[in-house]
Amino acid sequence: MEEKSTATLEKIQEAALGEFLDKGFLGASLRQIVKNAGVTTGAFYGYFSSKEALFNALVEPHAAALMGKFMEAQITFAELPEEQQPAHMGVESGTYLDWMVDYICQHREPVKLLLCRAEGTSYEHFVHNMVEIEVEYTLQYMEVLRRLGKDIPMLDKSLCHIIASGMFNGVFEIVVHDMPREQALRDVAQLRAFYTAGWLKLMGA
Repeated sequence: MEEKSTATLEKIQEAALGEFLDKGFLGASLRQIVKNAGVTTGAFYGYFSSKEALFNALVEPHAAALMGKFMEAQITFAELPEEQQPAHMGVESGTYLDWMVDYICQHREPVKLLLCRAEGTSYEHFVHNMVEIEVEYTLQYMEVLRRLGKDIPMLDKSLCHIIASGMFNGVFEIVVHDMPREQALRDVAQLRAFYTAGWLKLMGA
């Protein structure tokens, strides 16, 4: 029974992945998922309480992995002694971006659900939330630089948001366009160099 149960779960998840990728969460039909999986509606409810619970099961491990590693990079940098932070600017974030490219390339379909097909779910604002965290840590770092005696101009939070949003949405083009891994690594490295140079210019470096 356990083998059959696992096989049924996998059929439901596979059918759901295809339906959600094709139509997004809002457009996806639970009836069609059940039909494509070859199971009854009653069997479906033995595994999931709703369409959203099914969507969450597909994306949650990947949302947790991406956000967890992102927060680890931010906190690792912020917890460095202030005088060491300028020398580390971009190091932790660069390591994270390389890891993220690899992760995306290894889990393309569920990550695409998370980033591109989640409207109407609790993951709808996933990228926005990452941007907001990036902005807060960027503003904190600028205050560190001022305490270290650097002449850092005042930048509006709205501008920091625009820049961070552009960066993250640029990186996530990997997902939108299904880029091969080598191209993705190259493009993201050059994108990061572009944004780093821009930040240095804005900060008067």
